[in-house]
Amino acid sequence: MTARTGLDETSPGGAFKRTDAAWRNTISKEPGSTFPPEKDRYHLYVANACPWAHRTLIARALKGLEDVISITVVMPIWQRTNLNDTHTGWMFADHSSSGSNVVTNSAGRGGPFPVSYPSTEADPIFNAKSVREIYEKVNDEDGKYTVPILFDKKLKTIVSNESSEIIQMLNSQFDEFASHPEVDLEPEDMKEAMAAVDSWIYQSLNNGVYRCGFAQTQDAYDTAIDELTAAFDRAEEILSRQRYIAGNRFTLSDIRLFVTLLRFDEVYVVYFKTNTRSVANSPVLLNYCRDIYQMPGVAGTVDMHQIKEHYYCSHPDLNRFSIVPRGPDFERLLKDPHGRETLDVKRRRLTFSDEDKSSLKSDDSIETF
Repeated sequence: MTARTGLDETSPGGAFKRTDAAWRNTISKEPGSTFPPEKDRYHLYVANACPWAHRTLIARALKGLEDVISITVVMPIWQRTNLNDTHTGWMFADHSSSGSNVVTNSAGRGGPFPVSYPSTEADPIFNAKSVREIYEKVNDEDGKYTVPILFDKKLKTIVSNESSEIIQMLNSQFDEFASHPEVDLEPEDMKEAMAAVDSWIYQSLNNGVYRCGFAQTQDAYDTAIDELTAAFDRAEEILSRQRYIAGNRFTLSDIRLFVTLLRFDEVYVVYFKTNTRSVANSPVLLNYCRDIYQMPGVAGTVDMHQIKEHYYCSHPDLNRFSIVPRGPDFERLLKDPHGRETLDVKRRRLTFSDEDKSSLKSDDSIETF
């Protein structure tokens, strides 16, 4: 088995080809489940910088699971994980007073960067130095050491490292312990609409930014940027007429879109060459991001400093000296009023003037998070 990162997943034609997550177990209330929902049994390993891990932090906050599922935040800048190979990856914080308290990038340049932040922690389960070690402790055979990891502290194994499935579990399986069990981020009557938008949002936006940034040929980049630009415009058009991406209720699909849009201007426009569009230049998408950012608990999951440090400092092949652009302070823009409630008002007016109310579909009701 060869340790690898996303930068190694490239087709012969130079296109980035992300492989599927390897750990796909499920927490379930079903009798006999290996992984039943329990308070204090499960632990999330996350990076504030990583959009896939950020999904789980938002879902955990909105459901009120902070006292149910513990977390450890890793350091943002990838470092060498094993002196016997060249793999770089996520590291745990070093809060000890011994040794150097600063590091460079994995090529020995850039920085100096701290070895810990107030929000980052040492590994509380194995005292591992890297996320790679967590995978090695459970005899992983895949070799791609990603976050998020949903870990079972009782059985000492990984439940899942697939973020889209972890957020579904957080939404549906822990209501008896959650502070906000009434919050349903995947309503049964919206699943079809959610699946429809998730398919193109993942391919062309969530993964699309990486397909642009990690492309190794002009043709591969041109294909990816064309698809990304079309998807950006598609999201903008949809959100110009409804409050949320799958309808008029906030869902997991919005979380999936938000974490990419949040990083778009500060990172992807520059680092991944997605400069055909900008969220700040789209009133619709900017206000959509404001709407979500201002939901209770969401802003606390955003750490733009660590986001930028991770991207600009973890890949010396892309940014040799790990210079971090100052950027437009996009997060500051998210604190202004969003005005998205007017979409609900307009919808109610249309609904009340409709003489044939019986023809309205069930998901036309006015419900927001």
